[in-house]
Amino acid sequence: MVIITKSTLNEFAQQYPDVATALNDWYALVKAADWNNLAALRQMVNSVDYVANDRYVFNIKGNQYRIVAMIFFDKRTVFIRFVGTHAQYDKIDCATV
Repeated sequence: MVIITKSTLNEFAQQYPDVATALNDWYALVKAADWNNLAALRQMVNSVDYVANDRYVFNIKGNQYRIVAMIFFDKRTVFIRFVGTHAQYDKIDCATV
């Protein structure tokens, strides 16, 4: 998959160094993936949830952190829309970020 943009992960990891390894692992997993639908995605990452408007929520580092990404399976593209702590995630509308 093509991921737009890794700098979002890097900037977040600078603020929260304890999650840097988990974010890099997530990035490597997604980059190597070739998902064509939610079922294929869940075969690799069963902790992902579809919320709305092509947005999917990934639990990172034991659900301490969250990534909201827009995934367009037909274009093999993942847009990172939000990276944050679980508390920060609770304050957003992930269907519109």
